[in-house]
Amino acid sequence: MEPNAARPVEGARPSIWQATADVPSYPKLKEDLTVDVCVVGAGIAGLTTAYHLVREGKSVVVLDDGPVGGGETGRTTAHIATAVDDYYHEIARVHGDETARRVAESFRAALDRIEGIVRDEAIDCEFTRLDGWWFAGDAQGRDVLATEHDAARAAGEAVELVDDWPLANVFPDAPFPRLALRFPNQGQFHALKYLAGLARAIVERGGRIHCGEHVNGVEDAKDGARCAVKTESGRTVHASDVVVATNTPVNDWVKMHTKQAPYRTYVVGMRVSRGWVPPGLYWDTLDPYHYVRLANPLGTGDEDVLIVGGEDHKTGQSEAPEEEAFGRLESWARARFPVGETLYRWSGQVMEPVDYLGFIGRNPGSRRLWIATGDSGNGMSHGTIAGMLLADLIVGRESPWAPVYDPSRVTLKAMPVAEFLKENLNVAAQYVDYVTPGEVRDVAEIPAGEGRLVRRGTKKLAVYKRDDGSLDVRSAVCTHLYCIVAWNSAEKTWDCPCHGSRFAHDGTVINGPAASPLEEAELGE
Repeated sequence: MEPNAARPVEGARPSIWQATADVPSYPKLKEDLTVDVCVVGAGIAGLTTAYHLVREGKSVVVLDDGPVGGGETGRTTAHIATAVDDYYHEIARVHGDETARRVAESFRAALDRIEGIVRDEAIDCEFTRLDGWWFAGDAQGRDVLATEHDAARAAGEAVELVDDWPLANVFPDAPFPRLALRFPNQGQFHALKYLAGLARAIVERGGRIHCGEHVNGVEDAKDGARCAVKTESGRTVHASDVVVATNTPVNDWVKMHTKQAPYRTYVVGMRVSRGWVPPGLYWDTLDPYHYVRLANPLGTGDEDVLIVGGEDHKTGQSEAPEEEAFGRLESWARARFPVGETLYRWSGQVMEPVDYLGFIGRNPGSRRLWIATGDSGNGMSHGTIAGMLLADLIVGRESPWAPVYDPSRVTLKAMPVAEFLKENLNVAAQYVDYVTPGEVRDVAEIPAGEGRLVRRGTKKLAVYKRDDGSLDVRSAVCTHLYCIVAWNSAEKTWDCPCHGSRFAHDGTVINGPAASPLEEAELGE
């Protein structure tokens, strides 16, 4: 295998998984191909789909412009839960009790499937079963937990409300409530060790993976022809079916991006003595909520890493420098746990669907294009569901999950409609940035290693100052739907506040839906 010729990583800060995994490298595509299925994206959804399809005897190629797991899968906290971020009682209220049962069924099947793949492929990825605990973050949280208890049990989850749970027992002086909702037999793993094993299994079964291969065009099948996937290097893959598994679809211009909203979420990994914090998955009921687990990716020493996430906000719309989110997480953790030095700080991006369910299935209006997106905070479970469901759909098997996750669904209940309007009005409001002043008048005001918006006449420029004082100057207009990007101080990226496209400091695309870099520009006088 050749080293990757890959795009920039998702941000400046590696996750605990990226810092501790040996992920196989795969070469760029060297010729045009014709296959049964082309999968765009080598994260958990893409690789799980490819794995199931090669086991079905399909010829499969996976393309990614970065390394295996170089996108959002590499920046997860790797909870594998049947507890859903948007609550079973909300899903039942909007979609009905039967849909809530199907969601719970699919999440349990995903957890079992991951465990089965780990066993069948002998993947050493620290997979373990353990309980999950949802606890009240404030006084209102007790009512939320009681409501969720009833809804989760109605959906088939063996949950129970308890006033005797690990954190409240071990840390009685910390601000943990006595009441918690227990989700038994959840899971966790090392996300990139799992993907590395999945990638090797795909290749061993005859599948192909090509990294450093940026896809800049996807054409649906028509008039009996195959789909065509075009890459920046000039190669074309012809396929009977194409799966776009890129966190947010890069093949769609508008429709799917009105049904979901991008959010940044932040994570810290802090040193803790082994045995001080009971193993488990932990979530509170705040909005934005906190989520906690332990890890020991190196398997050595007498210490673990306490992983704490939260402080979510809409991408490109932080009210304070993104860097400050890490400090707030650390303060929250130090008030509750006996933690030491902070070893890791990173952030990720989640897509929040307006009606609480992800989108897995045929791309709206397409014949042979399939998508997986809208993971919310359940990416590991949702990505695995995507791999199972998309494989069924592509080989022609019926699935009871298909209507649940159908990307073409229309939800007419009041709450999803209100959420749809709110998110899209928020997007519309971002275009006001065209007429606002720049952040600095003179590039001399830009600190080294930082970016700022600069106005030059009618144009806004995204200007980054390198450590040596040289400048990267690009148009500040996102190449997707033309919003003005914002500087992300934590990850050193330009982030679009409309639909979540993200660009490296030099304008290179690192997150869709944008497929093209920020345009080159001249600073002028």
